[in-house]
Amino acid sequence: MTTAVSLTTREVYQVLKEIALGVRTQRRLSAQSWNEIHTGPMSVEVDSWTLTLFNDGDTLHHCEDATCPAGRVGTLEDWQRYGTNPVDLLSAWELQQLEHMLASL
Repeated sequence: MTTAVSLTTREVYQVLKEIALGVRTQRRLSAQSWNEIHTGPMSVEVDSWTLTLFNDGDTLHHCEDATCPAGRVGTLEDWQRYGTNPVDLLSAWELQQLEHMLASL
């Protein structure tokens, strides 16, 4: 029996970075907007990827989970085991851009 390899922190970070750079576009899957949630998860779709991002007082705190088009999944539990969440790898500028884009969805 084979099991799918979990998405790595770096793979998910690359998607987040490409959103911030404007290479990929995202659309909101959650009923509430980023500003309406204020504290809690919001799901977005990015080129057949699904990401659940956690809003903590209008700040992108972490990525709870991600699913790639091939069906591989990564979760906060997977990433914390190695001590890094994909959001932690974003530069200050990338994080600011991403938060701005989430607020405008």
